[in-house]
Amino acid sequence: MTYCVAMRLDAGLVFLSDSRTNAGVDQINTFRKMQVFEKPGERMLVLLSAGNLSISQSVVNLLRERLEQSRGPNLHTVKNMFEAARHVGDCLREIHARDAQALRDFGIDFNASLILGGQIAGEEPRLFQIYAVGNFIEATRETPYFQIGESKYGKPILDRVITSETPIDQAAKCALISMDSTIKSNLTVGLPLDMLIYERDALKVGKQVTITAQNTYFNDLRNRWGECLRNAFEELPAPDWDASF
Repeated sequence: MTYCVAMRLDAGLVFLSDSRTNAGVDQINTFRKMQVFEKPGERMLVLLSAGNLSISQSVVNLLRERLEQSRGPNLHTVKNMFEAARHVGDCLREIHARDAQALRDFGIDFNASLILGGQIAGEEPRLFQIYAVGNFIEATRETPYFQIGESKYGKPILDRVITSETPIDQAAKCALISMDSTIKSNLTVGLPLDMLIYERDALKVGKQVTITAQNTYFNDLRNRWGECLRNAFEELPAPDWDASF
């Protein structure tokens, strides 16, 4: 299991992913779920992945192979982000056509979820969620974020805080709290984390960091958040059992 979240804000884009992959309690590995496709000054795209690791790695490898080909579309030549999302969906369908039946024969579902976000010169930053069959939806001002993987634990804080107008540093903080809530409740999600902050119209990677268990800011953030929750809980009035609910 994994957890990834991405936000499309007026100020830019925020991406965060964990890196834990497990096949049982005694077989835990680390694999990056964030891939960057960049031509500084022209375009900057980020792909997050969740689901079957062999499928997502096959899609990423196919996307990178296409970058080396002189014919056909690739993430360095498509005209806009919609075409980029369609290209990723096409590559996903190609992997499905090759592997889905073989996986089904062994009782394994074709399971993959992707988030693609970024900006290509001449248009706004955009964010898409791409499903296993290759179709996709786009984030809007009313729905400015997407999650894939183990999403339920980290969703409440996002719903309460994130809007399109949220400043990018505040959104990054919220994403980290969302991730901490998920790590706290699900052992299959864990450090290290990959975070990328993209400022609108930069057309290149901005801040990109790997957050490990030794990261001072993340440790302080999760400790303070836990303390704030406990304090807020203790300040709430106890039930008045004699009153009518």
